[in-house]
Amino acid sequence: MNKSKLAVGLLVVGTLTVVFGTVLVFVGPIIIDNQIVKNLVIDPKNEMSYTMWKDVPVPFFMTVYFFNVLNPTEVLAGEKPMVEQRGPYVYRKRIQKQNITFHPNHTVSYLEYRSYFFEPSMSVGNESDVVTIPNMLVLGAAVMMENLPFPVRLMISTTFKTFKEGPFLTKSVGKLMWGYDSKLVDFLNKWLPGMLPSTGKFGLFAEFNNSNTGLFTIHTGEDDIRLIHKVDSWNGMTKLTNWKTPQCNMINGTAGQMWPPFMTKESTLPFYSPDACRSLEMVYQREGIMEGIPLYRYVAPKTLFANGSDYAPNEGFCPCRQSGLLNVSSCRSNSPVFISHPHFYNADPVLLDYVQGLQPTEDQHGLFIDIHPETGVPLNVSIRLQLNLYMKKVSGITETGKISEVMMPMMWFEENGYIDGEILTTFHTNLVLLPKVMVYMQYCFIVLGLATILGVVLLYYRKKASLKKNLPTVIQNHGASVKDTVNSADALKQDGQMYRE
Repeated sequence: MNKSKLAVGLLVVGTLTVVFGTVLVFVGPIIIDNQIVKNLVIDPKNEMSYTMWKDVPVPFFMTVYFFNVLNPTEVLAGEKPMVEQRGPYVYRKRIQKQNITFHPNHTVSYLEYRSYFFEPSMSVGNESDVVTIPNMLVLGAAVMMENLPFPVRLMISTTFKTFKEGPFLTKSVGKLMWGYDSKLVDFLNKWLPGMLPSTGKFGLFAEFNNSNTGLFTIHTGEDDIRLIHKVDSWNGMTKLTNWKTPQCNMINGTAGQMWPPFMTKESTLPFYSPDACRSLEMVYQREGIMEGIPLYRYVAPKTLFANGSDYAPNEGFCPCRQSGLLNVSSCRSNSPVFISHPHFYNADPVLLDYVQGLQPTEDQHGLFIDIHPETGVPLNVSIRLQLNLYMKKVSGITETGKISEVMMPMMWFEENGYIDGEILTTFHTNLVLLPKVMVYMQYCFIVLGLATILGVVLLYYRKKASLKKNLPTVIQNHGASVKDTVNSADALKQDGQMYRE
């Protein structure tokens, strides 16, 4: 009786274990997704994710390469420019959000400040290295002024000579990056305010260091996780005004640091870049793994900087030149500055014919973002862009000499960051190991339950087979016992009759 009860108990336990494991198969992913949503919402209560969003504690670097002009005299005579790449010059980038304000409509506003610190140990050379590049103040201004009356152009040329500004600059990397004193800049800021993007020293990145990227207002994801990190407005604007079509003026996607979770291979990575003055979008390329963490790699499509002729939606970014160039003059004080991929990667091949010394490759010059699709958190980022100056001969401005019309690369930079150390370990534990443990547990429950049920069934059939096998012997023994009993009764009966006689 006790054995029967035990068998029934084991059968019930096994069945419940199978049911529980089966329920976990369907409910487990929902539990994991709910935990992801709960932990990703931009909320000070979510200590880890909020700290990552607020202070971006992962290593972030800006790597800079200059194109040193080897033949400036020949360029002025109309020959093809020859350049050599100098660098890398590496800067550690510190990012910190300030003035964080949460709003009732589930959005949050902030100013993100960035600072750069030179890393000699990671660089090839020093900030004191001297390079020669085109003088944007002269050659850029010449193109800007080419349609002014000839006497005005002569006066501008005289102004350049007065302040001893030539067509090329030979200065240290540090001064070209963060600014140098220029009497011409002081003159222009005094008499033509607003002509230059900055009012202090003139440098390619002078306005970037110790500055903010504008007032971003983004969704926290509290009401709808699909909106998390998406830009609601930038500097109070929900759309831009410097481009020609409504589509090009749209502020799309996130601020470029995180994206909504639960991405698929059909998802894209749209983001707004204040430095590029427009929204950009990256597309899925392939799957991958980083330190055991699954990822999707996203890259820039060839249409990103295509001109309006090759890709109609980009018509609003024109006036355009060859495909592979983005004209940012409309947000750079009308200076003839263009952005491209480094070494004109993915650009019209004709651009490589104008300059000697460029060798584009995808590995070195393509940009990418490796992202964890379940959370939308980037694991490894490399954004690479090149700064180019459109140069040409302008009559009346003798500093331009006989320069041939050329898109001149000046420098390119890579902003890269990656998750590592304690953050990577925590990320791997919470988002890879724990979900795997849950998956293994649910199947362990199912296997254990089925094994228990199978064990009970096997014991039952084994006992039944044993009873069936022993049944003839039992019957035989039982028959013999009955026969002995009958014989005993007959013997007693005979004894009784003898006693009566």
